[in-house]
Amino acid sequence: MISWRDLPPLTALRAFAAFAESGSVVAAGAQLNVSHAAVSQQLRALEQHMGLALLRRRGRELVLTSEGRELAAALTEGFGHIADSVAALTGAEAERPLRITTTPGFAASWLMPRIADFRDRHPEIDVVIDPTGTIQTLGPGGFDLALRYGAGEWPCCESLLLVDSDVVVVAAPALVGDRQVDGIADLADLPWMQELGTSEASDFLAAHGVAGRAQRGMTSLPGNMMIDAARDGLAVAVIARAFVAADIAAGRLRELYADNRKKGYFLVTPEGVLRPPARAFAQWARRQVAAEQGGADVPGTLLKKS
Repeated sequence: MISWRDLPPLTALRAFAAFAESGSVVAAGAQLNVSHAAVSQQLRALEQHMGLALLRRRGRELVLTSEGRELAAALTEGFGHIADSVAALTGAEAERPLRITTTPGFAASWLMPRIADFRDRHPEIDVVIDPTGTIQTLGPGGFDLALRYGAGEWPCCESLLLVDSDVVVVAAPALVGDRQVDGIADLADLPWMQELGTSEASDFLAAHGVAGRAQRGMTSLPGNMMIDAARDGLAVAVIARAFVAADIAAGRLRELYADNRKKGYFLVTPEGVLRPPARAFAQWARRQVAAEQGGADVPGTLLKKS
């Protein structure tokens, strides 16, 4: 817990940070809109409060001591975090495009068929969608949110379940015919596919007792291409059932195995205050789920992880 009484006055810390950044009391005073004498007074007060020499004279210049450099680095980081939070709260970053990271399969199967509605509702928001299987870091200046498959357990993030779906192993009848499938080992002699940037199929085989690689190889490719390849009978695919439910119902793909250990696709956001564009997208995504579930505004399943 922070002991506020032990901290130096904020005005003194601001004066010191301004001096460390600008290199002179005159420039620091101009930044803070006070006189250079006022800055000098705050610097002396800070040294007295801390009982440390933070500055030393070199000719007519004031330079930082090693302790002063350490404090300056801490203040730069701390004030930087404060500035980021204030910018997010006040909408100062509202002009920056909304950056979304998701898998190619989810982008093609869920997001792109719906994105026109979001654009109609929020024409003022520019959107950048990065379709990749690689998990990207969320945070200030980077990606605002992610659409990820899993159990909703990502550190330092909040997760909202959008699409509830098991993982299934599917293949075209042209590839597997009506062969009896009692376990994953019965499919090890076939070619397999997994989404590029993931190891889902390899992990799936290993988890079900199939040592090593599939006997006829493993192909990694974007998720939307994997669905087309599965329909064409090129290989066995591991994929969320939601994306191939219509194909299974129509007989274009045969469901060979199901795994319900994971929940589905989540809207994932960093903890803390969201930028206005990200907040608008999160609200829109929640309404999409609610409309498809026949509810007025179903909040979904929100999981908080730290």
